[in-house]
Amino acid sequence: MASREPHYKSKITPYVFACWILAAFGGLMFGYDIGISGGVTAMDDFLVKFFPHVHERKLHAQEDNYCRYDDELLQLFTSSLYLAALIASFFASKACTKLGRKPTITMASTFFIAGAIICASAEKKRMIIAGRILFGVGVGFANEAVPLFLTEIAPQQHRGAVNILFQLFVTIGIFIANLINYATVMIHPNGWRVSLGLAAVPGLVLLAGSLFIMETPPSLVEMGRKEEGREALRIIRGVDDVDAEFEQILAAAEQAKQGKHHFRRLFKRSNFPPLFVGTIIQVFQQFTGINAIMFYAPVLFRTLGFNSHASLLSSVITGLVNVGATFVSIYAVDKIGRRKLLLQASCQMFVSQMAIGVILSTHLQATGTMSKGLAAVVVILVCTFVMSFAWSWGPMGWLIPSEIFPIETRAAGFAFAVSTNMIFTFVIAQAFLSMLCHMRSQIFFFFSAWIVAMGLFVLFLLPETKGIPIDQVEERLWKKHPVWSSFYKEEGSEYGMA
Repeated sequence: MASREPHYKSKITPYVFACWILAAFGGLMFGYDIGISGGVTAMDDFLVKFFPHVHERKLHAQEDNYCRYDDELLQLFTSSLYLAALIASFFASKACTKLGRKPTITMASTFFIAGAIICASAEKKRMIIAGRILFGVGVGFANEAVPLFLTEIAPQQHRGAVNILFQLFVTIGIFIANLINYATVMIHPNGWRVSLGLAAVPGLVLLAGSLFIMETPPSLVEMGRKEEGREALRIIRGVDDVDAEFEQILAAAEQAKQGKHHFRRLFKRSNFPPLFVGTIIQVFQQFTGINAIMFYAPVLFRTLGFNSHASLLSSVITGLVNVGATFVSIYAVDKIGRRKLLLQASCQMFVSQMAIGVILSTHLQATGTMSKGLAAVVVILVCTFVMSFAWSWGPMGWLIPSEIFPIETRAAGFAFAVSTNMIFTFVIAQAFLSMLCHMRSQIFFFFSAWIVAMGLFVLFLLPETKGIPIDQVEERLWKKHPVWSSFYKEEGSEYGMA
């Protein structure tokens, strides 16, 4: 019952607000890379240097609108980052558990800065791929540590909004990258170097921020530093009376100590519900089709008949919509809950994708272009799709997995969620241009079918996490769910056994 929910005392101090913002720059790093790669792969100077055969095909685009950029190595330039992030996320989980969230964030920024330097100075194709891999390691470490950090440092009543700062900064990063691509496309022949090199800026901010922020109380307690954990909790809550919340953290940590093998414990029957929900959300997030649009927005708009400059401007517009709509989620997530936002957005995204598919199937053939009016309609539909994603599946994909695992499997469970995200981001990034070539407009119907499945999942299998303390998720959430409660009936007191 709502009346039984504990409301721990807290104030939002300037220091803790600064910690939220600085940590969220991990999201800006991720978003900058998502936005920058699509613009760079559409720049003639970049293609001439590293993918001349793609540039030659582009000059004869009338051959097939849908296939002008279909190249495995060009897709590997984008997708290699996510393969590296997938592998890195498991090492990041260990770092989060053994070293803490703060040092893991420091490592993330260091890898990302190194990737920016190598990419900006690249002369050979293998060098540009190596830089992308370092970007990926940085993204893997940041995407593991930052959402956990934000969730664990946030007051219960503002946890959703604080965690969504990560996704907000992802959208800001995408928008900034689109603006930079719009400017650097006119810098010949090294505009692409500027775009890739400027990725070091958010990395440097995150590196400086990682020296300023403090470790989270649950992480300190998990590492046996109880007094430091109590003091950290007192500082981030801005009040002296933190005993009730600290006792809850201690109880959860004590329960976690009953088993040492966090990854092995993750596969216990009682941990299946959060593991399944946390990972399937990542699959659904990618199969909305959002990253296909955000990675390759300039390429997609070129396919619709926009020139290079106009296609980048269209990407700027969608990036701005992405940022603005994320503020809706920050405002609404702790008021109306996660499920309602996801269900509403699934309906809006379905309509937008279907409409785009219908327009392209009837008005964009293999050769020729669409009318400017219809192309503008497609841009508007893309914006409505991005808008709904930005206040739902985008932020919820990071928020919900960070708050549904008990403390003993939180880092390991979230690592599985992050790695699943990276697997399917890699799949989409590597396959989208080929899918666009072979499926043509049908690709939008393909993503629409997935959106229907997502809505049904939310309706029947996703519990509402609004207002539930993260250290009570098992008792208050999973054991009371009409479907998932059956996974707890047989284990009972064996919960702590590995």
